[in-house]
Amino acid sequence: MRWGLYFLFFVAVSGFSQDPVEPVEPSPDLTQTGGANCSFQVDPDSYLDAAVKSQRANYERLLRFDKALSRAAVSSKVMATRAPAEIPVRNFIDEAIFTRLQKEGVRSAALSSDEEFLRRITLDLTGRIPTPAQIREFTASENPNKRDELIDRLLNSREFVDKWTMWFGDLMGNARANINFNLQNEGRNAFYRWIRESVDQRMSIKDIAWNVVAAKGVNFDFGPANYNLRSNVSNGPAQDTYDMSFYRAARDFLGMGHYDCILCHNGRAHLDSLSLWGRGATRTEAQRMAAFFSRQRYTAVTSDRMDPRNNARNVNDVMAGDYALNTNFGNRPTRAPLGSTRNLTPAYRLGQTPSSPEWRQEFANFLVADPMFARNFANRLWKAMFNQGLVDQVEQLDPARLDPANPPAAPWDFQASHPELLERLAQEFVRYDFNLREFLRLLVSSSAYQLSSQYDDPWKPNYQPLFARHYPRRLEGEEIHDSLQLATQMNETYTIPGLDPVRWAMQLPEPRGLGNAFMNAFLRGNRDGIPRQQSGSILQQNNLMNDVFVTRRMKTAANGSPTLRAWVSNPNNGAVVEDIFLTFLSRRPTSRESEVALGVLQRGTTPALRGAAIEDLCWTMVNKLEFIFSY
Repeated sequence: MRWGLYFLFFVAVSGFSQDPVEPVEPSPDLTQTGGANCSFQVDPDSYLDAAVKSQRANYERLLRFDKALSRAAVSSKVMATRAPAEIPVRNFIDEAIFTRLQKEGVRSAALSSDEEFLRRITLDLTGRIPTPAQIREFTASENPNKRDELIDRLLNSREFVDKWTMWFGDLMGNARANINFNLQNEGRNAFYRWIRESVDQRMSIKDIAWNVVAAKGVNFDFGPANYNLRSNVSNGPAQDTYDMSFYRAARDFLGMGHYDCILCHNGRAHLDSLSLWGRGATRTEAQRMAAFFSRQRYTAVTSDRMDPRNNARNVNDVMAGDYALNTNFGNRPTRAPLGSTRNLTPAYRLGQTPSSPEWRQEFANFLVADPMFARNFANRLWKAMFNQGLVDQVEQLDPARLDPANPPAAPWDFQASHPELLERLAQEFVRYDFNLREFLRLLVSSSAYQLSSQYDDPWKPNYQPLFARHYPRRLEGEEIHDSLQLATQMNETYTIPGLDPVRWAMQLPEPRGLGNAFMNAFLRGNRDGIPRQQSGSILQQNNLMNDVFVTRRMKTAANGSPTLRAWVSNPNNGAVVEDIFLTFLSRRPTSRESEVALGVLQRGTTPALRGAAIEDLCWTMVNKLEFIFSY
C-alpha cells in the first residue's frame, strides 16, 4: 500500500489509536480445580472482581470508541436520530431500563439511526454486515414498521442459522479435541449437524439441553451424544467423569459454575465473600448431583484398530450403580466414606430424587424445570444482544441473590443489575416455551436495545450497569472474515473432512484447526480451556493492515475484488465515495470524510492511479475502528 497517500486520509478521519483496546479479563477456567490447586484458592481475586473487571473493561472500550468517533467527527445525523424524551416505551424491558435511569437521574442516549440499527441488528442476529443496496432501501423506507419487519426477516434467514449454530457450538463445547477426549472429525461433525438442524427446525432451548444431557447412542452417528462424551476425564477414577459431566451441565445450562469448586470442598471459607448460596453448599450435595451421572458409560464400538470406527464411543447407561466414596487419586481430593455412608445416590439441588433407574434422564427433567435454567439463558441471551449481562460473569449466577421476591440478607445485595427485569425475562422465556427466535425478538424490539451507542453527556463508570446507551462489541474473528468477503465479493472455500465445503467462516463447525490464521488473531478461543475474548491487541491491528487475507482483497487487478474493480470504472467520484463507506462501514460519510476521500480520488488521473486511490481508501475503511465493531 502507498503509505503517504494512506496517512493523508487515514490520520484525518479514521480515529485510529496505536493503543490496543483495554483487554477484557477471560472467564476463569474452572475445569482444573482440586485439592491444593483449587482455582479459587490460587487466585481468589479473579473470582471476587470478575463482575467489576468485566464492567470496567466495557467502560474502557466505550471510552476508546467514543474517542475514535470524536476523531472521525461523525455527525449526530449519521448516528442518533431521536432525542431521549421521544423514545417510545415498547415493552417491559423499556419500562425497567428507563424507570431505573430516571430514578438514577441519568439521561439515556438517543434512539439509533436507521444506518446504525441496520448494521447492529444484522451483525447481532446473523454475523454479517448489510450491503449498500440493503442500507439504501432500509433508510429510504418510510414504513413505520420497517424495523420490526427487518427483525422478522433476519430471524428467519439462513444466516441466522449459521450464527446461532456457532453460538450453541461455543456454549456446548463442540470441538474435535479437548484435554480429556478426542471426538474425532466424525463426532464433531455429527454434533455440528445436529445443532444446525436443531436451530434450523426451531427446536426449543429446553429440548436442546434435555437432549444433550440425556443423549444415548454412538457419537459418530448421534450428535447429542458428543456433549457428555466431552466430559470424559482420562487417567482418573470414574467419579472424576461423573463430576465433570455434572459440572459442565450446571455451568452451561444453569449458569452455576461454582459447582466446580464445591465438588472439591464445602463452600464455607472458600465462597464466603463470593456467593451467598455457595457459602452454605457442601461437597456432599454437589456429589449427590454428580451421582445422576454415575450410571453413564462410554464403551468402544469396536476393538479393531483398522476399523475407521475404532474411535467411536457408545454413550449409554446401566441400570445399577451409584457414586462411591472410595477414591484417593485423580483430579479431586480424596472421596472418603462419611461415617457409615460409602455410596451416594442422586438428589437434585431443589430436593428432587429420581423415580426411575434412568438417572441421567431424570436429571435432565429436573434441569430444564429448574428456575435457574430460564434465568441462565435469559441472562446469556441478554448479554449476546446488549454486550453485557444483567449478571456478569454469566457462569457465576448465585441463586440466593436473584429472586426479587426473596431479597438476600444484609450485607448481601441482588446479583443482577436489574433483578426484577431478569426475573421477568426468565418468566417470559418459560412462557415462550424457550423459543430462541421469539425471545431474541423480544430483546431486539425494545427501545433499550435500539439506543444509540453515541452518548453526548460525559460517560461515568457508575453508568455502566444502567444500559443508558448501546455498548459496542468487537466483532468475532469469523464476523470480520465474512464481512471482508461480503464487502469485496471474494470468498474463500474451506474443505472440512466429512462435511460439505463452506464459503463463510460462520459455517465452520469449530473455531480451531479450521479457517486461517487471520481469524485466530481475534481471539476466537478453542471451546475448551481458552474462551472467546473481546480483548484488542497490536497483532489484530497489524493483521488488518498487512495480512494477505486483507491485502489480497484490497486489489483492483483482474484477480482482485470485483467490488473494487467496479468502482474504478465508475466516473462518479461522489457515488464511489458513498458506496465505499456504505460497503465497509454501513453508513454514509460525513462532509469532512467525503471531502478528504474525494481529494484522494481526484489524484487518480490515470486508470492505474485511480485504482491505487480506491485500494487505499478501501484499505483505510478496513482499518477504521468502526469496521471491526458492532455499535
